[in-house]
Amino acid sequence: MEGDREDSLDLSHLTEEEQAAILEVLLRDSDLRRCDEGRVRTLQQAETDPVRLRSLSGAWFSEERSKRHHDRKQGCDLVHASIRRRKTTGKDVPLTGVFNGQMEDTLPSSIHSSPSPKIEKRLQEAKEEERGGSEDSDGQDGDTDSVSSGVTDLDSIRLTTSSSVGSLHSNYMLSGSMMSLFSSGEFGVVEVKGRIQFSMVYNTQKEELRVKVYRCEDLAPARKNRSDPYVKTYLLPDKSSHSKKKTSVKKKTLNPVYDQTLRYKLCIAELRGRTLNLSVWHAVPLGKNVFLGEVELALGLWDWASTQPLWHDLQPRVQLSPDSISSRGTISLSIKFTPEGSEGSGLPLTGELHIWLREGHGLISNKGGTVDSFVKSYILPDASRQSGQKTRVVKHSISPTYNHTMVYDGFHTTDLNEACAELTVWQRDGLKTHYLGGIRLSPGTGQSYGEAVSWMDSTEDETAVWTSMIQNPNHWIDITLPIRTNLAHRLE
Repeated sequence: MEGDREDSLDLSHLTEEEQAAILEVLLRDSDLRRCDEGRVRTLQQAETDPVRLRSLSGAWFSEERSKRHHDRKQGCDLVHASIRRRKTTGKDVPLTGVFNGQMEDTLPSSIHSSPSPKIEKRLQEAKEEERGGSEDSDGQDGDTDSVSSGVTDLDSIRLTTSSSVGSLHSNYMLSGSMMSLFSSGEFGVVEVKGRIQFSMVYNTQKEELRVKVYRCEDLAPARKNRSDPYVKTYLLPDKSSHSKKKTSVKKKTLNPVYDQTLRYKLCIAELRGRTLNLSVWHAVPLGKNVFLGEVELALGLWDWASTQPLWHDLQPRVQLSPDSISSRGTISLSIKFTPEGSEGSGLPLTGELHIWLREGHGLISNKGGTVDSFVKSYILPDASRQSGQKTRVVKHSISPTYNHTMVYDGFHTTDLNEACAELTVWQRDGLKTHYLGGIRLSPGTGQSYGEAVSWMDSTEDETAVWTSMIQNPNHWIDITLPIRTNLAHRLE
């Protein structure tokens, strides 16, 4: 007992402003630790030299510090330990009472009734993270509505999936965990097990997606044979706060029942390019929440005629490198070739190639969230600045509408067998631009005018579009193609 007292501090004498300042530091320290751990994980994946990794990751500093101060606790750990000791048996003390070691109903009236705006804001953020979301009894919450469930049969339709990474036989699973591209949280603390039951309905009149989370079963215990689970959802690749929805936290259970509906406002065209990520977490107040499993579903492949609640096995999150993504969304376009003189009166004077860029779907950036994007085009082998054309920048959209037509003239029909229409998608980030991917429409022969070229690397689908355009002059060819990340490099 004496040793426990020495490892904690008496915080009851602190004023409100001092409480707010300490809480601010603790939360900031937690954020910084999380960011640094994500940085170290990235280094571990990229750096193969252990000596260089030890230097870059800062492991050498941690080792030296532990040697010199092995018998001392870090200040932040000491404060955390003091806070945890201020919890009464069976109940968690509210954060405003943590510093005084008492329950909320016994706090001094000056603290209980009118906390300062600064501490009130920080406490509200911490409470929201602890709850994992709010359950509005009036059903007025735009993010989460608690809806009474009429489903009581635990043996309703079950959809079993083999893995969130390796399932090639499931119609709804992706070939990797898209969420892992944007997340840097703590995973692998517990072994993933259990399943989740939910249903999805899209209301075409209100343009609203409704994801109803019913329950989870047989979840992994995060600590002492229990968990405090909640469910969080994203419509990837958007990982912004607008995309995040959460259920309430269910305390001390491995079989939580939620019966809550999470709602998203978006048009059906944008819905097809999204991926729904449902993840289950154990809530840890003032700490890192523990990952309990996830399910990812490509909404473009979902059977919307099915409205029954389905069971899905929870899967571990397997890290997916941004370099391993073969596609960063899709692009819809129409293409047409107009031969010279085909419109009458000798017009057009030369053959014209028309490319109508309509829209993109589900653009994936490295950081997640919405994208400021534009499309650039060249008709190779002419890669000069005069050949380049581009659309306007469409801001804050994962499924941008470009509605831009590019026209190239000076063609003979025979030239099309040697040419390639290269369309690349770019992200604008302030004054910088980042390449996302592209497509190449060509015969795909690997040669142009008798010379081997790297850019004549069209896929089978891209070659089919180009061939159909040549065989059907004066007719628009409509197509939606994946935005490839593996375009062969070409010399400028």
